[in-house]
Amino acid sequence: MSAQKHLYQFAKQYPSLAIASVLLGFSGAIFNGVGTTLIVPAVFELLNQSAVSSPDLPPLLEQLTQPFSAMPAGTRGAAMLLVIVLTILFKNLANYLSLLTSEILTRKLTRDLRYEGVSLLLEVDLDYHHQSRTGDIIQRLNDQIGRSVASIKSYIGLVRIVLNTLFFFAVLVATSWQLTLITAVMLLGVMGLNRQVLIRSKRFGRALAESSRDYSIKVLEMLNGIHLIKATANEVQEYQAVKGYIDAREQAAMQSQMNSALISPLNEMLSIISLVGIIFISQIALGSGTSGSTTTVLTFLFVLSRLLPFLGQLNSTRSQLANNSASVDLAYDFLRRDNKTFMANGKREFKGLQQEIQFEGLSFRYPGTSDLILNGIDLRLPKGSTLALVGASGAGKSTLADLLPRFYDPTEGRITLDGIDLKEFDIASVRRHMGIVSQDTFLFNATVRDNIAYARPSASDDQVVEAAKRANAYEFIAQLPQQFDTPIGDRGILLSGGQRQRLAIARALLQDPDILILDEATSALDTVSERIVQAALDELSRERTTLVIAHRLSTIRDADQIAVLDRGHIIEVGTHDQLLRQNGAYAHLYAVQFAQSMQSEADQKARLTAASYDLRTGLNAMIGSLRLVVDDLTDDEQERFETLQEAYRAALNLLPMIEVVEQSPPRPPDSSIPGAIAESDQASSGQTRPS
Repeated sequence: MSAQKHLYQFAKQYPSLAIASVLLGFSGAIFNGVGTTLIVPAVFELLNQSAVSSPDLPPLLEQLTQPFSAMPAGTRGAAMLLVIVLTILFKNLANYLSLLTSEILTRKLTRDLRYEGVSLLLEVDLDYHHQSRTGDIIQRLNDQIGRSVASIKSYIGLVRIVLNTLFFFAVLVATSWQLTLITAVMLLGVMGLNRQVLIRSKRFGRALAESSRDYSIKVLEMLNGIHLIKATANEVQEYQAVKGYIDAREQAAMQSQMNSALISPLNEMLSIISLVGIIFISQIALGSGTSGSTTTVLTFLFVLSRLLPFLGQLNSTRSQLANNSASVDLAYDFLRRDNKTFMANGKREFKGLQQEIQFEGLSFRYPGTSDLILNGIDLRLPKGSTLALVGASGAGKSTLADLLPRFYDPTEGRITLDGIDLKEFDIASVRRHMGIVSQDTFLFNATVRDNIAYARPSASDDQVVEAAKRANAYEFIAQLPQQFDTPIGDRGILLSGGQRQRLAIARALLQDPDILILDEATSALDTVSERIVQAALDELSRERTTLVIAHRLSTIRDADQIAVLDRGHIIEVGTHDQLLRQNGAYAHLYAVQFAQSMQSEADQKARLTAASYDLRTGLNAMIGSLRLVVDDLTDDEQERFETLQEAYRAALNLLPMIEVVEQSPPRPPDSSIPGAIAESDQASSGQTRPS
């Protein structure tokens, strides 16, 4: 299907509006033609030079003036003027209604096309969003769709103009076929010159569409990356880059506008030349001196003067169509569905997990690539248990987690819920039973309440507050200026990373999902925030079927299963204790993180020791100075004042050391690695996990 046919599919939903616009415009032309044809005879009647009874009038004028021939000569001209005024009134009313119906049609089509665009963006696979630039999508959804609808409006206007042109051309033929033939030859030359302008319009229109798209993309990228731009002091560089896009867009717009502006003066000049030529030629073709010939020539010129603006509109409309042709193609490419992938939806309603989730022979590659990201994955996740995925970056952990809510479908193998293929379920019903908390938490530019209740808009205020408390978020929310009604900025920029994570956890708690996916939810947080968020995650995971992607292995030691991935393959599966005893890849990862933790603890211990020493020294100095004052061992008031100042300075120096001591967490019991790690874990928990 071509771009024009695709747009026609939308336009044909409103045939009455399109037909009404054309017919009203055509009726306006009829009223205009009748009134114009009567002007010259009416003027002659008012000047007492009757042309109604002239024997050499053309048939059209005879028929139009026939109703007035029986009237007295004194009232004939006034009656003609009254008819002319009424026809002008009806013409303007018809033209107004024609433009009104055309505008209504335009607004409805713009609305429908944008509805379709938004629907497509929500239904299309995530791969389309990952490969498309957001600025390009927004520009097509807004600008290009608007310009393409303008093309439909231009097509309707073109039909109306063509009908009007044909009507006036018929009036010209009925008035004088000789003059019409001469006029047609001259107008063909005018149209030939206009064709060159139209070719340039199409080229300039495509350049304008492309430059507008590039400009929109660049501005959106600049706004999204404003923190990085300022952090790297690249404001001048970005300004120059955007300036280049602005210059290119304005230059293309100027060329397009200059080309369009050329049409009107060119047509006017050629029209005047044609009129002068017609006057001279009419003297030869029709002769001169008789009232009939004079009336015929003047009437012909009046009708021609009404026809020429339609020819100008015809050329301008064709120029607009050529100018918008690129936008029509871009909008069509955006709205078409045959070049995009959509997830096939199942019919079965998912009502909650009863037994287990299974990954059976799962392999996956991203669309358009040849390398397998996952290869032969076999895992079981019983209801109410926790499966943790660990491994190096790029091992395929997040990809495997994305397959569970069907963000993608596996290339080979399948995922089953209670033995039923995931593809058989309705996607929305499955996702409503899943909660996802990732390291890249997305929050809307709305209030705290709106973000927590997003997955469950019908939740009461008490339920929102309860979810915030369980997520360890209530304390910081209560300190916000408007508490739950506080706007949090774009993507939650007014909150810290830990606060954003706790809002996401509160949102998941309020949703109350059967299945939970945690994708490195604490990897980007500091130590204090991680502990608070981890406590909220533990509350969220309680009695749920949980798939965890972990960076810090200390957070998943109690998982029922741990699967170690390497380059898309599962190389180890077991509990924490079992994998440590195997002394394989998991034990190596754990030993490395344990050593790093021990080093960090050693550094902290050294800082604490130094702070304790400095604290004791400062306290001794402060107490010594105060003792001199208390025991009245100073010689005079000046020495007493200086001693108190010394004690005050010593107290101020103690504050940083007190902060170091307060922020130091309790030291865990010492352990050796790697052999004693498992034994230490079992001893600290007071029990041994069965293998």
